[in-house]
Amino acid sequence: MAKATFSIRRGGREMAEMVDYTTDVTEGMVVLDAVHQIQAESAGDLACRWNCKAGKCGSCSAEINGMPKLMCMTRLDTIDITQPVTIEPMRAFPPVKDLITDVSWNYEVKKRIKKFKPRKPDADDGTWRMQQEDIDRVQEFRKCIECFLCQDVCHVLRDHEKHQEFIGPRFLVYTAALEMHPLDTENRTEDLKELFGIGYCNITKCCTKVCPEGITITDNAIIPLKERVVDEHYDPLKKLIKLFRKK
Repeated sequence: MAKATFSIRRGGREMAEMVDYTTDVTEGMVVLDAVHQIQAESAGDLACRWNCKAGKCGSCSAEINGMPKLMCMTRLDTIDITQPVTIEPMRAFPPVKDLITDVSWNYEVKKRIKKFKPRKPDADDGTWRMQQEDIDRVQEFRKCIECFLCQDVCHVLRDHEKHQEFIGPRFLVYTAALEMHPLDTENRTEDLKELFGIGYCNITKCCTKVCPEGITITDNAIIPLKERVVDEHYDPLKKLIKLFRKK
């Protein structure tokens, strides 16, 4: 057994400060265990959002030593506990209290994205024919647990606060899942270009690095969407064809 100090952000939307708590840590503990122990020992009013403690609900997102992570999946033996471990709420969203942020903006964004619109069945019995590779391609995107760590680390949201102009990597993944679905007939490229700000993403891959589910966000979702937007709206040949069709 050893002792470790955790410097935790305490306070509401306006007034906040970092408060140090020292507690005993043992082998196998994760950061969330330490937070719960601090709540039990000395800070019963410490606000912290969590649910499954198994890395599948995405509730306990926070910034540990400045890095966006899930508290329940960050083992203490992977970080330096000889120095105070800082635990702060996600910076891309407004703080509510202590480690809790208001992530409701994300759910409003999701409502703006055109829903799944399937094509007519390929057969009279109401079934469709699809290639297995087309089905496999979108399965990766379904692993998202909506922890919003990718949103938090994205500099467009975190540093430049372009929440009104950019939907962020989480919802580019969601859009990709719809756009690449073999049955979907909806076209979202105009929205990606004009409303969702896909051009703001400069593919730094920081979102991919922090994803706890290992989704290849940049290469498999964002870049293919960028290519679709370019093909649809910036391809000179397509522009010429559209011009002649109007005439």
